[in-house]
Amino acid sequence: MPNDPAPSTEDIVSVIIDLLAEYDGSSPEEVRAELEQGGLELPVDSLLIVEILTRIEERYSIAIPADREAAQATRSVRAFSAAVLDAIVERQQS
Repeated sequence: MPNDPAPSTEDIVSVIIDLLAEYDGSSPEEVRAELEQGGLELPVDSLLIVEILTRIEERYSIAIPADREAAQATRSVRAFSAAVLDAIVERQQS
């Protein structure tokens, strides 16, 4: 699907929050509210992001490299969504 437009960062944030909520057994609204208490970047336990990494990679048909940059991206939902968006754009350009 190279011609499909890339989702927005906010679209990806919503997907990540939905997956975190599913993993946690909470509602997306509860998860978002809890994350927002930590600040605008929506800081999250990086282990939780790692738990949903495979599902994100499958959903968007991407691979997030296991490097230092990716590790830093797991510190917040917004940073992770930016890394996902970068991977989507890179896939579409190749």
